[in-house]
Amino acid sequence: MDQFVEAALTVDVAPAAVAAANAAVNEASRQADLLIGGRPVPGSPEWAAEQEGTAGRQREIASQLLHFRIVLASGVDPFASVVGLRRWGVTWELIARAAGVTRQAAHERWGRRVLEVLDPYRTGQLGGPVADDEADLREQRG
Repeated sequence: MDQFVEAALTVDVAPAAVAAANAAVNEASRQADLLIGGRPVPGSPEWAAEQEGTAGRQREIASQLLHFRIVLASGVDPFASVVGLRRWGVTWELIARAAGVTRQAAHERWGRRVLEVLDPYRTGQLGGPVADDEADLREQRG
């Protein structure tokens, strides 16, 4: 077997796979911004207007939801995106709608892992605007 084929079959691809996944996530962010209509230039009057009201937060949440949908559709693990959405206070209902699944299915798929990240010491203090919408989901899971 020639040296190139041997190298192709034996070289450690883990770092390249991480780099490719990171590039995909970065491109998903760029595409989300394009699809949502771009962002105002920082310091511009449009940017300042968004910062003063709720429009900036709404744009960011919409962009993050779109990013999540793109990452999910591309086959890249969307877990980091789900954590980010929860940190923005996005409900499981909205995450589920973006994923095209039920609220319970979204919570079952990502809920425990998200909670491990947001509350690693199991204090019940999530340290931010995380939506308080899990009580009934925990009850259903038993």
